[in-house]
Amino acid sequence: MTNETSTAHCSYAAKTVAKILLDIGAVNFRPEEAYILTSGWASPVYIDCRKLISFPRARRKVMELAARQVSDKAGYEAFDAVAGGETAGIPYSAWLADVLDLPMQYVRKKPKGFGRKARIEGDIHEGQRVLLVEDLATDGASKVNFVNAIRETGAECKHAFVVFFYGVFPNALEELKKDDIELHYLATWADVLAVAEEGEYFPKEAIEGVRAFLADPIGWSKANGGKHD
Repeated sequence: MTNETSTAHCSYAAKTVAKILLDIGAVNFRPEEAYILTSGWASPVYIDCRKLISFPRARRKVMELAARQVSDKAGYEAFDAVAGGETAGIPYSAWLADVLDLPMQYVRKKPKGFGRKARIEGDIHEGQRVLLVEDLATDGASKVNFVNAIRETGAECKHAFVVFFYGVFPNALEELKKDDIELHYLATWADVLAVAEEGEYFPKEAIEGVRAFLADPIGWSKANGGKHD
């Protein structure tokens, strides 16, 4: 297991978020048939954080924990606005902006092809300190694209938040730091696996299959048709 799985997965926030994701059916264990993620990695586990939009009480709790995490790690007055990445990050950024009482924007994956050809929707200006928000991160690569779009406006973006971080692929956090991005997150696969095992959410065979992936994610990905470098 890589060092990036070593979040405080016994913490209240991590355990609570892991249990919420399991309870709403957002967690999928399928070691017998790999998922190929957007990032190209093969994985026996897949998480659908978009499901949270349909569970008001659960999402309210997650946003409460998110606001506390961001404030504790970055500071209570660290941001002037919250920006969501298209598309999954948009509802999360709206909810978090509301909790933090901050303006919201959203960032397109590429410029709109007509009108003013905007890349960012909402009011953004030079010097504004922006928190990027998305639902999850695998290796973090897609965050750089959104952050660069924000920075091109003259705004500052040094922090990103996700509800869920895979926490298994090597050097993800280090690579983000090279781009001066600090990633904040509530739970990882290590957290989910611990809660899933404790609560007997999945058969033992599935748990062991996921444990094998966490022990060697690159080797597992290579052996199951995904990228491995």
